[in-house]
Amino acid sequence: MKTFTAILQKEEDMYVATCPEIGTVSQGHTIEEAISNLKEATELYLEEFPVKEATKPILTTFEVAEFAKT
Repeated sequence: MKTFTAILQKEEDMYVATCPEIGTVSQGHTIEEAISNLKEATELYLEEFPVKEATKPILTTFEVAEFAKT
């Protein structure tokens, strides 16, 4: 069993889940559903395209300046 990362974003009435190590994406109406769908999509992908070792993403934050509209 391997552990992967899930990044979730709320888009309107759905959650979009992405696995950055593999590149799979899925969605669901709840966080749990989105992760479950992502797990299934990732398992199906790995059956077809096995990965020997996936690198872990580096997650950080950064700031950008806000410009007032004139």
